[in-house]
Amino acid sequence: MPTTVRQITTAPHGHVLTNIGVWSPDARWITYDCRSAADGGIFDGTRIERVDVETGRIEVLYESRHGACCGVATCSPVDDRVVFILGPERPTPDWSYGPAHRQGVVVNADRPGAAEPLDARDLTVPFTPGALRGGSHVHVFSPDGRLVSFTYDDAVLEAVDGRGGEQNRRCVGVSLCDHPVSVPSSHARNHAGSAFSVVITEVDDDPSIGSDAIGRACEEGWVGESGYRRLDGSVQQRAVAFQGAVRSVTGETITEMFLVDLPDSPRDLMLAGHAPLEGTPSTRPRPPRGIVMRRLTRTGERRYPGIQGPRHWLRSSGDGERIACLMRDDSGVAQIFTVRPRDGAIRQITTGFDGIESAFSWSPCGGLVACVIAGRVSVVEMDSGRVHALTEPSTAWGRPRPEACVFSPDGRRIAFAGPDGRTSWNQVFMVDVPI
Repeated sequence: MPTTVRQITTAPHGHVLTNIGVWSPDARWITYDCRSAADGGIFDGTRIERVDVETGRIEVLYESRHGACCGVATCSPVDDRVVFILGPERPTPDWSYGPAHRQGVVVNADRPGAAEPLDARDLTVPFTPGALRGGSHVHVFSPDGRLVSFTYDDAVLEAVDGRGGEQNRRCVGVSLCDHPVSVPSSHARNHAGSAFSVVITEVDDDPSIGSDAIGRACEEGWVGESGYRRLDGSVQQRAVAFQGAVRSVTGETITEMFLVDLPDSPRDLMLAGHAPLEGTPSTRPRPPRGIVMRRLTRTGERRYPGIQGPRHWLRSSGDGERIACLMRDDSGVAQIFTVRPRDGAIRQITTGFDGIESAFSWSPCGGLVACVIAGRVSVVEMDSGRVHALTEPSTAWGRPRPEACVFSPDGRRIAFAGPDGRTSWNQVFMVDVPI
């Protein structure tokens, strides 16, 4: 049931959407970043913008300065805050843009240009609890807007490259908003933050074969609008699912689904667990007290084990009953699967010959998932697996980009990006959802 595609932006540069959270809460605005490359593959943008989907009016929310680049913007689901990555201002050879040298920054759409750091950074001993020692990436607000999840790389450990201590390995963390952290001015790259930030995953430099130890944590997503229901019927109020790299019984590194249960009270994230929240000069920052991390999937016996397919982030239905991911079927085709958080039960949803080609998002009602299949923006009925293509190939616009296919908060529209057929620059498009 193809429907009319509307091109929302027309600009002589690339526009890139984040995989989730690109819509304002009232479904009126779409937020994106601007990059020079036609395919958006180079992180060199200097503006965060949003466009009114009804009028086409564009507002500049933030413009970076002093050689910094910015991008990967997501909106709060409850207010006008927008969070995004900011690279180093006045970059130097020893501190240029990279995974361990970036930060989260928040701007309010009502006060464009007036941005404040989200996560604090402290690179000198003694490190500060609530401050990071490196870079954060792909920031996503929790459903209630009180927390922000992110992936994290540690600059302190990266600098010593594992000599005499632990290695820098990607982790997942969260920031508790409105709990400012101050740091000393003992390093030129130190800065305060408006949130208390912690790592919530344990990673291992050398995961044992066949164990649940992980060497990397990434591509996370919040579980449910209000958490999920445990096996005993009680409710876990806040949880984050993520992709963790494990070593199978054959020694192969595969990616499985893991879950982190957070304390019911967000303020408990500020309490240290078995080791310092802020880490030490030779060890990574450690999770807070009350964090419970567990493995959800065990797919080593499958023909194509682990989470596979195009890069994507784990996304949960609003009721928290299903976490969606991509895995390959026995023919090697990337399909949508769901995993039940309370017991890890896996269900295959799609079965088509054409695999999933993009990241994806759930509809607010929880019945549909939006993604790209065979070059078409499509929706999948999550109960039946039935696929409905909403777009057809067109000379006016090219193949949808794989980074994002995002439902609006009212469920009526899907935002995606793709090349303008006239200029080849990536622009923002929108398609109605008629079902």
